[in-house]
Amino acid sequence: MAHIVCSHVDKAYGAVNVIKDFNLEIDDHEFVVFLGPSGCGKSTLLRMIAGLEDISGGEVSIAGRTVNDLEPRDRGVAMVFQNYALYPHMTIYDNIAFGLKRMKVDKAEIDSRIKTVAATLGLEPYLSRKPTELSGGQQQRVAIARAMIKTPRVFLFDEPLSNLDAKLRNHMRVEIARLHQNLKTTTIYVTHDQLEAMTLADRIVLMKGGAIEQVGTPAEIYERPRTLFVAGFIGTPNMNILDVTARSDGQDWLLEGDGLRFRVDRNRFALKEGHAYTLGVRPSSLSAAPLQDNRENTLAGITDLVEFHGDSALVSFLVGGKEIGALVPASSRPKTGAPVAFSTSVESLHLFDRSTGLSMLRMESQA
Repeated sequence: MAHIVCSHVDKAYGAVNVIKDFNLEIDDHEFVVFLGPSGCGKSTLLRMIAGLEDISGGEVSIAGRTVNDLEPRDRGVAMVFQNYALYPHMTIYDNIAFGLKRMKVDKAEIDSRIKTVAATLGLEPYLSRKPTELSGGQQQRVAIARAMIKTPRVFLFDEPLSNLDAKLRNHMRVEIARLHQNLKTTTIYVTHDQLEAMTLADRIVLMKGGAIEQVGTPAEIYERPRTLFVAGFIGTPNMNILDVTARSDGQDWLLEGDGLRFRVDRNRFALKEGHAYTLGVRPSSLSAAPLQDNRENTLAGITDLVEFHGDSALVSFLVGGKEIGALVPASSRPKTGAPVAFSTSVESLHLFDRSTGLSMLRMESQA
Protein backbone atom coordinates (compact mmCIF):
# COMPACT_ATOMS: atom_id res chain seq x y z
CA MET A 1 0.00 0.00 0.00
CA ALA A 2 1.23 3.53 -0.79
CA HIS A 3 -1.36 5.86 0.71
CA ILE A 4 0.21 9.35 0.89
CA VAL A 5 -0.81 12.03 3.39
CA CYS A 6 0.42 15.62 3.46
CA SER A 7 -0.68 17.26 6.72
CA HIS A 8 -0.21 21.02 7.25
CA VAL A 9 2.94 20.98 5.12
CA ASP A 10 4.92 24.24 4.90
CA LYS A 11 8.08 25.18 3.03
CA ALA A 12 9.99 28.38 3.66
CA TYR A 13 13.23 29.79 2.27
CA GLY A 14 14.19 32.25 4.95
CA ALA A 15 11.28 34.65 5.37
CA VAL A 16 9.64 33.55 2.11
CA ASN A 17 6.91 30.93 2.60
CA VAL A 18 6.44 29.11 -0.72
CA ILE A 19 4.17 26.26 0.46
CA LYS A 20 1.42 27.24 2.90
CA ASP A 21 -0.49 24.76 5.09
CA PHE A 22 -0.78 22.13 2.34
CA ASN A 23 -3.19 19.27 3.16
CA LEU A 24 -3.88 16.36 0.83
CA GLU A 25 -4.54 12.61 0.90
CA ILE A 26 -3.64 10.45 -2.10
CA ASP A 27 -5.11 6.96 -2.29
CA ASP A 28 -3.19 3.82 -3.09
CA HIS A 29 -2.86 3.33 -6.89
CA GLU A 30 -4.22 6.85 -7.55
CA PHE A 31 -2.78 9.07 -10.31
CA VAL A 32 -2.71 12.65 -9.01
CA VAL A 33 -1.48 15.62 -11.03
CA PHE A 34 -0.12 18.78 -9.41
CA LEU A 35 -1.06 21.51 -11.89
CA GLY A 36 -0.43 25.23 -11.87
CA PRO A 37 1.56 28.12 -13.33
CA SER A 38 5.31 28.45 -12.93
CA GLY A 39 6.28 29.38 -9.38
CA CYS A 40 3.15 28.00 -7.71
CA GLY A 41 5.17 25.48 -5.64
CA LYS A 42 4.17 22.21 -7.33
CA SER A 43 7.74 20.98 -8.03
CA THR A 44 8.91 22.07 -4.57
CA LEU A 45 6.13 20.02 -3.02
CA LEU A 46 7.03 17.00 -5.14
CA ARG A 47 10.67 17.27 -4.08
CA MET A 48 9.63 17.40 -0.41
CA ILE A 49 7.67 14.16 -0.85
CA ALA A 50 10.72 12.65 -2.58
CA GLY A 51 13.06 13.78 0.19
CA LEU A 52 15.06 16.13 -2.02
CA GLU A 53 13.86 19.22 -0.10
CA ASP A 54 13.54 19.64 3.66
CA ILE A 55 10.06 20.13 5.08
CA SER A 56 9.78 23.34 7.09
CA GLY A 57 6.59 22.36 8.87
CA GLY A 58 3.89 19.71 8.93
CA GLU A 59 4.17 16.03 8.10
CA VAL A 60 4.38 13.76 5.05
CA SER A 61 3.58 10.08 5.42
CA ILE A 62 3.80 7.24 2.91
CA ALA A 63 2.05 3.93 3.62
CA GLY A 64 1.34 5.06 7.18
CA ARG A 65 4.98 5.95 7.95
CA THR A 66 6.17 9.51 8.55
CA VAL A 67 8.98 10.20 6.10
CA ASN A 68 10.03 13.75 7.04
CA ASP A 69 13.46 12.63 8.23
CA LEU A 70 13.97 9.64 5.95
CA GLU A 71 16.55 9.65 3.16
CA PRO A 72 15.09 9.53 -0.39
CA ARG A 73 16.30 5.94 -0.89
CA ASP A 74 14.33 4.83 2.20
CA ARG A 75 10.98 6.29 1.15
CA GLY A 76 10.02 3.72 -1.49
CA VAL A 77 9.74 6.36 -4.21
CA ALA A 78 11.27 6.74 -7.66
CA MET A 79 11.47 10.05 -9.49
CA VAL A 80 11.55 10.87 -13.19
CA PHE A 81 13.02 14.30 -13.95
CA GLN A 82 12.43 16.80 -16.73
CA ASN A 83 16.01 16.58 -18.02
CA TYR A 84 16.20 12.73 -18.03
CA ALA A 85 19.42 12.80 -15.86
CA LEU A 86 21.06 9.96 -17.80
CA TYR A 87 24.79 9.18 -17.64
CA PRO A 88 26.10 9.93 -21.16
CA HIS A 89 29.13 7.61 -20.89
CA MET A 90 27.03 4.58 -19.92
CA THR A 91 24.98 2.28 -22.14
CA ILE A 92 21.22 2.25 -21.76
CA TYR A 93 21.51 -1.09 -19.97
CA ASP A 94 23.95 0.36 -17.44
CA ASN A 95 21.87 3.49 -16.96
CA ILE A 96 18.82 1.41 -16.10
CA ALA A 97 20.82 -0.95 -13.88
CA PHE A 98 22.78 1.75 -12.05
CA GLY A 99 20.54 2.01 -8.99
CA LEU A 100 20.30 -1.73 -8.53
CA LYS A 101 24.06 -2.16 -8.84
CA ARG A 102 24.56 0.39 -6.07
CA MET A 103 22.15 -1.64 -3.96
CA LYS A 104 24.30 -4.73 -4.75
CA VAL A 105 21.41 -6.62 -6.32
CA ASP A 106 22.43 -9.95 -7.86
CA LYS A 107 23.37 -9.71 -11.57
CA ALA A 108 20.86 -12.38 -12.59
CA GLU A 109 18.11 -10.44 -10.83
CA ILE A 110 19.21 -7.21 -12.57
CA ASP A 111 19.16 -8.96 -15.97
CA SER A 112 15.68 -10.30 -15.28
CA ARG A 113 14.29 -6.95 -14.21
CA ILE A 114 15.86 -5.11 -17.16
CA LYS A 115 14.40 -7.62 -19.57
CA THR A 116 10.95 -7.00 -18.11
CA VAL A 117 11.05 -3.19 -18.08
CA ALA A 118 12.74 -2.98 -21.49
CA ALA A 119 9.96 -5.11 -22.96
CA THR A 120 7.29 -2.98 -21.28
CA LEU A 121 8.76 0.27 -22.65
CA GLY A 122 10.01 -1.02 -26.01
CA LEU A 123 13.68 -0.48 -25.19
CA GLU A 124 15.11 -3.91 -26.12
CA PRO A 125 16.81 -2.70 -29.34
CA TYR A 126 18.59 0.16 -27.55
CA LEU A 127 20.16 -1.46 -24.48
CA SER A 128 23.70 -1.40 -25.93
CA ARG A 129 23.47 2.21 -27.16
CA LYS A 130 24.49 5.44 -25.41
CA PRO A 131 21.92 8.12 -24.52
CA THR A 132 23.15 10.48 -27.25
CA GLU A 133 22.17 7.87 -29.84
CA LEU A 134 18.52 8.01 -28.77
CA SER A 135 15.73 10.47 -29.46
CA GLY A 136 14.25 12.62 -26.70
CA GLY A 137 11.26 10.33 -26.33
CA GLN A 138 13.48 7.24 -26.14
CA GLN A 139 15.69 8.90 -23.50
CA GLN A 140 12.61 9.72 -21.44
CA ARG A 141 11.53 6.08 -21.64
CA VAL A 142 14.98 5.11 -20.32
CA ALA A 143 14.50 7.49 -17.39
CA ILE A 144 11.13 5.88 -16.68
CA ALA A 145 12.67 2.40 -16.96
CA ARG A 146 15.35 3.36 -14.44
CA ALA A 147 12.59 4.37 -12.02
CA MET A 148 10.45 1.31 -12.75
CA ILE A 149 13.21 -1.21 -12.15
CA LYS A 150 13.37 -0.29 -8.47
CA THR A 151 9.71 -1.46 -8.14
CA PRO A 152 8.83 1.64 -6.09
CA ARG A 153 5.63 2.12 -4.13
CA VAL A 154 5.33 5.66 -5.51
CA PHE A 155 6.21 7.18 -8.91
CA LEU A 156 7.04 10.90 -8.96
CA PHE A 157 7.16 12.70 -12.32
CA ASP A 158 8.51 16.27 -12.47
CA GLU A 159 7.38 17.76 -15.81
CA PRO A 160 8.80 14.76 -17.70
CA LEU A 161 7.54 15.81 -21.14
CA SER A 162 8.49 19.49 -21.17
CA ASN A 163 11.58 18.98 -23.33
CA LEU A 164 9.77 17.01 -26.05
CA ASP A 165 8.11 18.32 -29.19
CA ALA A 166 4.31 18.24 -29.47
CA LYS A 167 4.09 14.90 -31.29
CA LEU A 168 6.43 13.16 -28.85
CA ARG A 169 4.60 14.68 -25.88
CA ASN A 170 1.33 13.19 -27.11
CA HIS A 171 2.97 9.80 -27.67
CA MET A 172 4.69 9.73 -24.28
CA ARG A 173 1.54 10.90 -22.51
CA VAL A 174 -0.29 7.85 -23.85
CA GLU A 175 2.60 5.59 -22.83
CA ILE A 176 2.60 6.95 -19.27
CA ALA A 177 -1.16 6.44 -19.02
CA ARG A 178 -0.85 2.83 -20.18
CA LEU A 179 2.08 2.24 -17.86
CA HIS A 180 0.01 3.40 -14.89
CA GLN A 181 -2.87 1.13 -15.90
CA ASN A 182 -0.52 -1.84 -15.98
CA LEU A 183 1.54 -1.12 -12.84
CA LYS A 184 -1.17 0.41 -10.62
CA THR A 185 1.53 2.31 -8.70
CA THR A 186 0.58 5.43 -6.76
CA THR A 187 1.69 8.31 -8.99
CA ILE A 188 2.18 12.04 -8.53
CA TYR A 189 2.80 13.98 -11.72
CA VAL A 190 3.80 17.66 -11.90
CA THR A 191 2.99 19.75 -14.96
CA HIS A 192 1.96 23.23 -16.07
CA ASP A 193 0.24 21.70 -19.13
CA GLN A 194 -3.51 21.41 -18.58
CA LEU A 195 -3.88 18.87 -21.44
CA GLU A 196 -1.52 16.47 -19.66
CA ALA A 197 -3.41 16.98 -16.41
CA MET A 198 -6.85 16.52 -17.94
CA THR A 199 -5.94 13.35 -19.85
CA LEU A 200 -3.78 11.61 -17.22
CA ALA A 201 -5.20 12.43 -13.79
CA ASP A 202 -7.62 10.59 -11.58
CA ARG A 203 -7.61 13.85 -9.62
CA ILE A 204 -6.05 17.25 -10.28
CA VAL A 205 -4.58 19.42 -7.53
CA LEU A 206 -4.62 22.91 -8.99
CA MET A 207 -2.21 25.19 -7.14
CA LYS A 208 -1.71 28.94 -6.92
CA GLY A 209 0.82 30.77 -4.78
CA GLY A 210 1.86 27.71 -2.77
CA ALA A 211 -1.68 26.71 -1.82
CA ILE A 212 -4.43 24.50 -3.22
CA GLU A 213 -6.99 26.34 -5.32
CA GLN A 214 -9.13 23.28 -6.07
CA VAL A 215 -8.92 19.47 -5.94
CA GLY A 216 -11.14 17.29 -8.09
CA THR A 217 -11.48 15.02 -11.06
CA PRO A 218 -10.75 16.61 -14.44
CA ALA A 219 -14.51 16.76 -15.12
CA GLU A 220 -15.26 18.40 -11.77
CA ILE A 221 -12.62 21.08 -12.23
CA TYR A 222 -13.65 21.80 -15.82
CA GLU A 223 -17.40 21.79 -15.25
CA ARG A 224 -17.55 23.29 -11.73
CA PRO A 225 -14.56 25.58 -11.13
CA ARG A 226 -14.65 26.96 -7.61
CA THR A 227 -12.80 30.18 -8.40
CA LEU A 228 -12.28 32.51 -11.31
CA PHE A 229 -8.60 31.51 -11.35
CA VAL A 230 -9.51 27.85 -11.89
CA ALA A 231 -12.01 28.74 -14.59
CA GLY A 232 -9.45 30.83 -16.44
CA PHE A 233 -6.62 28.31 -16.08
CA ILE A 234 -8.54 25.23 -17.25
CA GLY A 235 -9.94 24.97 -20.76
CA THR A 236 -8.71 25.71 -24.26
CA PRO A 237 -9.66 28.13 -25.76
CA ASN A 238 -9.87 30.29 -22.63
CA MET A 239 -13.19 30.96 -20.95
CA ASN A 240 -14.92 34.20 -21.96
CA ILE A 241 -15.10 36.64 -19.04
CA LEU A 242 -17.64 39.48 -18.79
CA ASP A 243 -18.61 41.98 -16.08
CA VAL A 244 -22.28 41.92 -15.04
CA THR A 245 -24.55 43.26 -12.32
CA ALA A 246 -27.35 41.19 -10.77
CA ARG A 247 -30.93 42.51 -10.83
CA SER A 248 -34.05 40.69 -9.66
CA ASP A 249 -37.33 40.79 -11.57
CA GLY A 250 -39.11 38.97 -8.75
CA GLN A 251 -38.83 35.54 -10.36
CA ASP A 252 -35.38 35.25 -11.98
CA TRP A 253 -32.02 36.95 -11.76
CA LEU A 254 -31.10 39.25 -14.63
CA LEU A 255 -27.36 39.55 -15.26
CA GLU A 256 -26.82 42.80 -17.11
CA GLY A 257 -23.67 44.17 -18.66
CA ASP A 258 -22.50 46.29 -21.56
CA GLY A 259 -24.28 44.83 -24.60
CA LEU A 260 -25.65 41.72 -22.86
CA ARG A 261 -28.45 40.44 -20.69
CA PHE A 262 -28.75 36.93 -19.25
CA ARG A 263 -31.72 35.51 -17.37
CA VAL A 264 -30.96 32.75 -14.88
CA ASP A 265 -32.93 30.71 -12.34
CA ARG A 266 -32.57 32.45 -8.98
CA ASN A 267 -32.09 29.06 -7.28
CA ARG A 268 -28.95 28.24 -9.30
CA PHE A 269 -26.74 31.07 -8.04
CA ALA A 270 -26.50 32.72 -4.61
CA LEU A 271 -26.66 36.37 -5.69
CA LYS A 272 -27.42 39.75 -4.15
CA GLU A 273 -29.35 42.59 -5.73
CA GLY A 274 -27.12 45.20 -7.34
CA HIS A 275 -23.85 43.33 -6.70
CA ALA A 276 -21.10 43.09 -9.29
CA TYR A 277 -20.17 39.66 -10.64
CA THR A 278 -18.00 38.10 -13.31
CA LEU A 279 -19.81 35.98 -15.87
CA GLY A 280 -17.92 33.14 -17.54
CA VAL A 281 -18.89 31.07 -20.58
CA ARG A 282 -16.67 28.70 -22.51
CA PRO A 283 -16.29 29.14 -26.29
CA SER A 284 -17.43 25.53 -26.80
CA SER A 285 -20.70 26.30 -24.95
CA LEU A 286 -21.77 28.95 -27.47
CA SER A 287 -24.05 27.95 -30.36
CA ALA A 288 -24.99 29.98 -33.43
CA ALA A 289 -28.26 31.90 -32.96
CA PRO A 290 -30.52 34.00 -35.24
CA LEU A 291 -29.53 37.63 -35.69
CA GLN A 292 -32.14 39.48 -33.63
CA ASP A 293 -32.00 42.60 -31.50
CA ASN A 294 -32.17 42.58 -27.69
CA ARG A 295 -32.21 38.80 -27.25
CA GLU A 296 -31.60 37.49 -23.73
CA ASN A 297 -28.89 34.89 -23.15
CA THR A 298 -27.26 35.84 -26.44
CA LEU A 299 -23.93 37.40 -27.34
CA ALA A 300 -23.81 39.25 -30.65
CA GLY A 301 -21.28 41.32 -32.57
CA ILE A 302 -19.22 41.66 -35.74
CA THR A 303 -16.66 38.98 -36.57
CA ASP A 304 -13.21 40.37 -35.87
CA LEU A 305 -11.03 37.28 -36.40
CA VAL A 306 -11.45 33.64 -37.43
CA GLU A 307 -8.81 31.13 -36.37
CA PHE A 308 -8.92 27.88 -38.36
CA HIS A 309 -8.24 24.85 -36.13
CA GLY A 310 -8.89 22.07 -38.64
CA ASP A 311 -12.29 20.57 -37.85
CA SER A 312 -13.25 23.65 -35.82
CA ALA A 313 -12.71 27.41 -35.90
CA LEU A 314 -12.51 30.04 -33.17
CA VAL A 315 -14.63 33.07 -34.02
CA SER A 316 -13.70 36.30 -32.19
CA PHE A 317 -16.02 39.30 -31.87
CA LEU A 318 -16.51 42.23 -29.49
CA VAL A 319 -19.25 42.58 -26.88
CA GLY A 320 -19.15 45.75 -24.84
CA GLY A 321 -15.53 46.31 -25.80
CA LYS A 322 -14.45 42.83 -24.67
CA GLU A 323 -13.30 40.11 -27.03
CA ILE A 324 -15.48 37.00 -27.06
CA GLY A 325 -14.54 33.66 -28.60
CA ALA A 326 -16.96 31.05 -29.93
CA LEU A 327 -15.87 27.61 -31.12
CA VAL A 328 -17.81 26.56 -34.22
CA PRO A 329 -17.56 23.78 -36.83
CA ALA A 330 -15.02 24.83 -39.44
CA SER A 331 -17.56 24.26 -42.19
CA SER A 332 -19.90 26.92 -40.75
CA ARG A 333 -17.32 29.57 -39.84
CA PRO A 334 -18.27 33.15 -40.79
CA LYS A 335 -16.15 35.58 -42.74
CA THR A 336 -14.35 38.48 -41.07
CA GLY A 337 -16.72 41.46 -40.82
CA ALA A 338 -19.88 39.33 -40.80
CA PRO A 339 -22.45 39.85 -38.00
CA VAL A 340 -22.75 36.88 -35.62
CA ALA A 341 -24.89 35.88 -32.65
CA PHE A 342 -24.42 33.04 -30.21
CA SER A 343 -26.61 31.68 -27.43
CA THR A 344 -25.90 29.34 -24.54
CA SER A 345 -27.79 27.36 -21.93
CA VAL A 346 -28.05 28.64 -18.37
CA GLU A 347 -26.38 25.42 -17.19
CA SER A 348 -23.24 26.40 -19.14
CA LEU A 349 -22.84 29.73 -17.36
CA HIS A 350 -20.34 30.31 -14.56
CA LEU A 351 -20.65 33.20 -12.15
CA PHE A 352 -18.03 34.52 -9.73
CA ASP A 353 -17.94 37.22 -7.09
CA ARG A 354 -15.93 40.05 -8.60
CA SER A 355 -14.12 40.89 -5.37
CA THR A 356 -13.31 37.40 -4.02
CA GLY A 357 -13.24 35.38 -7.26
CA LEU A 358 -15.34 32.63 -5.63
CA SER A 359 -18.01 30.76 -7.57
CA MET A 360 -21.61 31.78 -6.80
CA LEU A 361 -23.03 28.39 -7.84
CA ARG A 362 -25.18 27.00 -5.03
CA MET A 363 -23.87 23.79 -3.46
CA GLU A 364 -27.03 21.87 -4.32
CA SER A 365 -26.52 22.81 -7.99
CA GLN A 366 -23.06 21.23 -7.90
CA ALA A 367 -24.34 17.79 -6.90
